[in-house]
Amino acid sequence: MRLLKVSKNYSSKSAGKSASKSASKSASKIVPALMLLPACILLIVLVILPLLMLVVASLSNFNARSLFTGEFEFVGIQQYLTLFADKGFYYSLGITIAFAAFLVITSVLIGMWVAQTMFKQSAVVRVIMSIVLVAAWAMPNVAAALVFKWMFQPGYGVVGWLLTQLKIFGNIRNLSWTSNTNLAFCCIGLIIVWQAVPYIAITLYAAQKQIAPEYAEAAAVDGASKTRIYWQITVPMLAPQLTAITILSCIWDFNVFNQIWLLTQGGPRESTATVGVFTYKKAFINFSIGQGSAISVVTTLILFFATVYYIRRLLKNGDEL
Repeated sequence: MRLLKVSKNYSSKSAGKSASKSASKSASKIVPALMLLPACILLIVLVILPLLMLVVASLSNFNARSLFTGEFEFVGIQQYLTLFADKGFYYSLGITIAFAAFLVITSVLIGMWVAQTMFKQSAVVRVIMSIVLVAAWAMPNVAAALVFKWMFQPGYGVVGWLLTQLKIFGNIRNLSWTSNTNLAFCCIGLIIVWQAVPYIAITLYAAQKQIAPEYAEAAAVDGASKTRIYWQITVPMLAPQLTAITILSCIWDFNVFNQIWLLTQGGPRESTATVGVFTYKKAFINFSIGQGSAISVVTTLILFFATVYYIRRLLKNGDEL
């Protein structure tokens, strides 16, 4: 009888333990899912649903009349056929790619230089530089664009006055910077790079602080110069951060709109109308919302496949993200 009781107690305890283990396992699976649920809901509401609505709008003749009546017709791929026959789209896409490439290369190189400069400074100077960088980064791009527009204003702009005082290009106080395509792109590029460099510099500086100094010290003992140490030791170790920064910069600079619109509105003669400005004019000035949606879908696909291709090449080469 005692043996039967002991065996029953043991079996009941083991059953209880197995039940508690299975319950803990199921709880361990449910809890992470519940914690991810709010983020998934936000992702669906703020990203996936708008993308689906964008695709639907691109397959229709949605226009200004549709906003009031709610009536529109599906036209299939007609918006895409019209888009691919539009020479203005190819021009805006070309200048967007070229301008974004210039902005990314320039901002990343300057950001690397600023991060390296911070790395060599004392603690006090680094704090001051960090405050200045964060202040520039935190400034809204609309406010920054308006300030730069005032600085380059013909007649009383600070830049024209300063260059005139320096007698570098003669008297250019009345020069209209935004009336010339090249000068307009210079003004726009200055704003974007000025606001992009702080994020890049602070990110790379923080990543560089995590690199063990023994690598640079060993290379210095072997006779390597500081420049060679930076490009052959430090930069390869910063590859994951540089990859993320480059991808984000490509997306941000490809989609830039506020600075261009506030300075030139795509002028002169649509020469600075990048894809963002081109899409805005199609959708909200000409009120061809279906056409604007088609442009947005195409540019989204371009950025998506370019990013996937770049990441896959990095993974094939054995680089870590």
